[in-house]
Amino acid sequence: MDTLLTLDLPGLISALVLGLALILLGGELGLGFLAVMLYFLVLSAMVTWTGKGRKKRLGLYETSRGWRNVAANGGVPLMMVLFFFANATYAFVPQGALIASYVASVAAITADKFASEIGVLGGEPIMLLTLRRTKRGMSGGVTALGLGASLLGSTLIAASVFALPGLHQTGRLFLVVLAAGFVGNLADSAFGYFEEKGIGNKYTSNAACAVVGAIIAVLLA
Repeated sequence: MDTLLTLDLPGLISALVLGLALILLGGELGLGFLAVMLYFLVLSAMVTWTGKGRKKRLGLYETSRGWRNVAANGGVPLMMVLFFFANATYAFVPQGALIASYVASVAAITADKFASEIGVLGGEPIMLLTLRRTKRGMSGGVTALGLGASLLGSTLIAASVFALPGLHQTGRLFLVVLAAGFVGNLADSAFGYFEEKGIGNKYTSNAACAVVGAIIAVLLA
């Protein structure tokens, strides 16, 4: 799979450690948590391949990923699973809320991936925070196509709540995760504006995207 094959050795080792941690900390839901992350990887590979030739001509095709990519995209979901593990003993919030927050953090990074990979293929990008036109591929820029793609990406991940056991009101949680994932992508674009100003980088923006998705899900769920 392209997403895995483009990882360098440290990135591949980091991905394997992440997967193992999800299984061990997730308890009876460990395999479910891992499945959601693998679902993200499959969807990510699909949108990366979409329009590959045109992206190469535009100089926007990313071919190399390392441990920083794994940490930026997987760090927050892993943290949610760690909270889930601790909550099994101390029960400080409903477990369902933490499950939703995990899925929402993955939905947010998926929405961002869809927006960035598909959004560059059409439409005139504008900077989200200023609403001014910007160059294609610039961090913080959005297009109508990209926003629609991000909503699709968040929806596809949100649907996974129906497959995870132990959840109640799955229809409501589906909407919560969908909304949280979409807003997380908008947060990534907002942070992308500052990224272009020299504050932060794509990794911090990706992590912030996942954090916002997770927090919104906890508050709503």
